[in-house]
Amino acid sequence: MSQLRCPKCESMEATKSGVVGGRQRFKCKNCGYHYSVAKTGKETSPYYVIKALQLYVEGVSYREIERLLGVSHVSVMNWVKKYGVKAPRQTDYHPTYKILNQKELAEFFQKPENLKEAGLIVTELGDKYMMIRWERFKQA
Repeated sequence: MSQLRCPKCESMEATKSGVVGGRQRFKCKNCGYHYSVAKTGKETSPYYVIKALQLYVEGVSYREIERLLGVSHVSVMNWVKKYGVKAPRQTDYHPTYKILNQKELAEFFQKPENLKEAGLIVTELGDKYMMIRWERFKQA
């Protein structure tokens, strides 16, 4: 039987070797390694992975990302580890964000006082827009 490549030695020679957890198990004829077919589960769209990583780099917490995108905070943590994303340490600033529709966003940008000071980013979030602004921590 030559269905799958062995993950250990890349050989195409394998025999069926039972069923484990509802998945077919194989044994490589070349090296004797046992393996299963690839997991067929729910895969998250790359759009959400990229958005979650962007928000993490911008300083948004795992739980906030979970609430915003509707993906588990544990998934976000796993993506951060998997892709080796490191957010810069923030000591003086923290992000605040607003979710706006297109009309609200246009009205926001029409007011000159809203455009003063740096540290504003707008990103698409489905059919809405997320505006992230950095504010300085208040000194006591």
